[in-house]
Amino acid sequence: MGGKVQNQNLKGYIGEALKKLIDVNAYPGDLIEIEKPGTPKIAGILMPRYELEEKSTLIIKLSNGYNIGIKITPETKIRVLKKAVVKKGVAGAPAPLSELPKDLPNEKVLVIGTGGTIASRIDYETGAVKPSLEANEIIQAIPEIINYARLESEVILQIFSENMMPRYWERMAESIERAINRGYDGIIVAHGTDTLAYTAAALAFAFHKGLPIPIILTGAQRSSDRPSSDASFNLIASVITASKAPFAEVVVVMHGETGDTYALAHRGTRVRKMHSSRRDAFQSINDLPLAKVWPWTGKIEILNRKFQKRGEKDVLLENGFDEKVAIIKHYPGMDGELVDLLIDKGYHGIVIEGTGFGHVSDKAIDSIKRASESEIPVVITSQTIFGRVNLNVYSQGRKMLKAGAIPLEDMITEAAYAKLSWVLARTRNLKEVSKIMRTPLAGEMNKGHDLRYFPRWYHG
Repeated sequence: MGGKVQNQNLKGYIGEALKKLIDVNAYPGDLIEIEKPGTPKIAGILMPRYELEEKSTLIIKLSNGYNIGIKITPETKIRVLKKAVVKKGVAGAPAPLSELPKDLPNEKVLVIGTGGTIASRIDYETGAVKPSLEANEIIQAIPEIINYARLESEVILQIFSENMMPRYWERMAESIERAINRGYDGIIVAHGTDTLAYTAAALAFAFHKGLPIPIILTGAQRSSDRPSSDASFNLIASVITASKAPFAEVVVVMHGETGDTYALAHRGTRVRKMHSSRRDAFQSINDLPLAKVWPWTGKIEILNRKFQKRGEKDVLLENGFDEKVAIIKHYPGMDGELVDLLIDKGYHGIVIEGTGFGHVSDKAIDSIKRASESEIPVVITSQTIFGRVNLNVYSQGRKMLKAGAIPLEDMITEAAYAKLSWVLARTRNLKEVSKIMRTPLAGEMNKGHDLRYFPRWYHG
């Protein structure tokens, strides 16, 4: 075996993989060529082996930026094409957990895994994507996180975000309450991005009466094997926010622009996913984000000073969500059939995204009246991105009000759905539902005035 291996970057490799790397003097960062019988030669940068990777598999980064894993057998040939330039004082691979610094920060942060791209890693032996959000795996992959907090983790769900349900919000809220009572300084919920805004709003309402620390929801638009992955950046920004932010609110922390410069902390009831794939897909709607977060310096720049302060309140959870709530988007030619169907199917509440000020067609108004007479609230949001519902401007809106429609000012649809689900789990009395829905609880509504705010980064 050539004696004791001095280079710590090879720690953990065993068998043929370790033998062949030593034989050719190859270390992480080197450009190597791998040849297996019956397959073309593959060249790439040898990557460090993290503690939990398959020990007989070498991971290399291809010229296109993607990582692949190759299982090493006795027949495999390895050749070094170019040695890496090692800078003095720069570590090549994360230290094993047993070798972490002793003077870690005092702040403790819990990462709760629910699934999604950010909670997955590539199994380079099979090519499959596996759920993976153990604290030691995070630290191995993103060692700079230990500069900001002591990290712990637990996984409560392993689902794609499109499979999220209100009952899962209840499970998350219970886990968060238990974690707060155990003394964490901040909590991160790793979540798929497609329904992340709904979950953020739901948790904001569940904890609106009492939250002593920040709850951060974050995700990744691009998987960890892609050169443009945003997973590490978003996690670092989330840990900084969870451990150091002065506010105690439910927020979404994601890229603030396409480069790796700053993240934005968006209030959970004001955020929407605005793009299917851009790193800065999440934007605050009709409101300023709470803060900019600079992962490379650990700085938090407050943008919106209207927030609940850290440590001012004890935790108070009002859990429970009604799953019999639906959303309808108004479209040309829509009649009341969909509303009638939901009434007949026993739904307890309906959100309608109306046009402009919140209007629906004449054919749908009778069905709204029928829902109201059946004690089923029909709340109205707007399909426009910015602005607010106003059913007093045109006669169509006034007809809707007479039929029992409940306008929700500048509340976005995601927050309206989560809030209606939360309210209906407390009361089914139509007057009480209407009153609570139109009362701001968690920053979801600027009642009675229009900020007319179009953030510059939305147009970037």
